[in-house]
Amino acid sequence: MSDETLLSIENLYIELRLDGASYSAVKDVSFSIRRGETFGLVGESGCGKSVTALAIIGLLKPPLGLGGGRILFDGEDLATVSSARMRSLRGDRIAMVFQEPMTALNPLSPVGRQIAEMFVLHKGATWHEAERLAVKALGSVRVPAPERRARDYPHQLSGGMRQRVMIAIALACDPDLLLADEPTTALDVTVQAEILELIRDLSSERGTAVMMISHDLGLIANMCSRVGVMYAGRLVEQQDASSIFRRPQHPYTKGLIASLPLLGARAKYGRRALQEISGVVPSVVDFPRGCRFNPRCSLSTNICVEGDPEASPLDNGGFVRCHHHG
Repeated sequence: MSDETLLSIENLYIELRLDGASYSAVKDVSFSIRRGETFGLVGESGCGKSVTALAIIGLLKPPLGLGGGRILFDGEDLATVSSARMRSLRGDRIAMVFQEPMTALNPLSPVGRQIAEMFVLHKGATWHEAERLAVKALGSVRVPAPERRARDYPHQLSGGMRQRVMIAIALACDPDLLLADEPTTALDVTVQAEILELIRDLSSERGTAVMMISHDLGLIANMCSRVGVMYAGRLVEQQDASSIFRRPQHPYTKGLIASLPLLGARAKYGRRALQEISGVVPSVVDFPRGCRFNPRCSLSTNICVEGDPEASPLDNGGFVRCHHHG
């Protein structure tokens, strides 16, 4: 992994515009990803993880839109580039694996044709050459009998095979950055492990940076070197993976980790009731005043309602947003 920064998100705001009003769906989010690094973005559903990825790849649609900040990819601000420039980068240097491959794939087109399209659009290949490269791409993601599978339609493939096709499409042009949004959703445990191993191996072989989005803490711990924790559109904590799981600093992060079931010897000798975080993630149009976590936080006091906490630096280079930290 290189020390060179590939992606730098600086003070990103994403607005939800409804009935003449504007709401901050994502507020003042900043993080960076180095070349070859796997960075995790974790949090409950509705915390802003997926819309952050859509902003990076230029796929935000009304009523969502960029409200401010910079998205620096290899020094170029994606928040200001033209639509044509964004289309040239998307699928070529930046690629995304979406949550649900059955809806992301075109049901009316053979999967080999959908992969081949990437080589035609971004590499100028002929369709004949592109179809040969598509078969090779299917083989690289461990799809058995790729020549035959290339002629199959999405409904003829299992969930694991469809996810492999999505990864083949995403990696067809050897992107510098892969955005993986819940890449193992709805897959059984064995297939999940295979997909994660595949992403890890391909990243290692090609030097691709990965932003892994998930609410599965086990997946994040297994895959990522650094982790950002999002809550209600705010990045509330960021540390290296080891520190965030051993010494979480934000009450929300502590709650997420405490909710994990104990296994093996820890379960046998450390029996305790399964913990939970009371309440639910608030709606974008009804975020609370001050710290957005304060209605669910056991440490909440008046200061948490009166003002939004600033990011406090940690000794390991991370940060935490909490009035009661330290």
